[in-house]
Amino acid sequence: MPDKMRNVIIIGSGCSGLTAAIYAARANLSPLVIDGHEPGGQLAITTLVENFPGFPDGVQGPELIENMRKQALRFGAEFLAGHVVTVDLSQKRPDGSKKPIEIKLGRETLLARTLIIASGASARWLGLANEQALIGHGVSSCATCDGFFFSGKEIAVIGGGDSAMEEALFLSRFATKVTIIHRRGAFRASKIMLERARQHQQIKFLTDTVVDDVFDVSKKEVTGLRLRNLKTGEQWDLPVSAMFLGIGHTPNAQFVGEQLARDGDGYLIPDGYVGSRAPGVFISGDVADRHYRQAVTAAGTGCMAALEAEKYLEEIGK
Repeated sequence: MPDKMRNVIIIGSGCSGLTAAIYAARANLSPLVIDGHEPGGQLAITTLVENFPGFPDGVQGPELIENMRKQALRFGAEFLAGHVVTVDLSQKRPDGSKKPIEIKLGRETLLARTLIIASGASARWLGLANEQALIGHGVSSCATCDGFFFSGKEIAVIGGGDSAMEEALFLSRFATKVTIIHRRGAFRASKIMLERARQHQQIKFLTDTVVDDVFDVSKKEVTGLRLRNLKTGEQWDLPVSAMFLGIGHTPNAQFVGEQLARDGDGYLIPDGYVGSRAPGVFISGDVADRHYRQAVTAAGTGCMAALEAEKYLEEIGK
């Protein structure tokens, strides 16, 4: 990688980062995209995507990401595999003179006039032996993305907060039965969300219960869960066609530290749509979106961030 100042560096190569790369590259800004620790983002581990505009028959998540990557490359974007350790957004030297944004990848330090943080958020998983092998085959962290595929089926939702209640209520539109499984007897969910779930005829509750295993890897689909009651130790199998994780996401923003505004769960808080309190630093995608978490909304904010970066560079005469 040449040792030079970059006009635009983008952290993250998911839907948001790649959209930003396409726009920045078409503006002749020669963006550099750092893949990060999850190249391709959540779409890279998704199977069929039916709600991304322009694909009437749907598109496989990895195929969509690869096509976006090729599109960015076509216009001159560059890619670098690496894990961002820290960033220095201060842009001021001890003598008061202006310095560039610094992005540290281990021993290497990259310099940029503008930075787009599109590092996404990682779903929290249970850590079961068969869980990762069944992601996209009945194990999911996104009801809006995958709920339709389980119409007329029985589904389990894991969690006890508002995220789990929201997932269960949404899935009840498709499933014949939704079982909410929570490891405690009390719920963290707000009273109104919990009551909505409890009053729904298709939603049932299993409390003080954990999932010990998910079946069946050999069939490449979810057929059931091995459950255990934490109070009695009793184990049993629950036949379901899908397991949805409603235990939240972790924003991939640790490298920012306290330099930008963050909420209590670590999500970056944009200034306006995609701005930040650091000049030339823009935020897009799931690293700041705890509500929608959709490919199309991530792409939209990636577009905004690239346009704002282009505008900022024009303003500083670069």
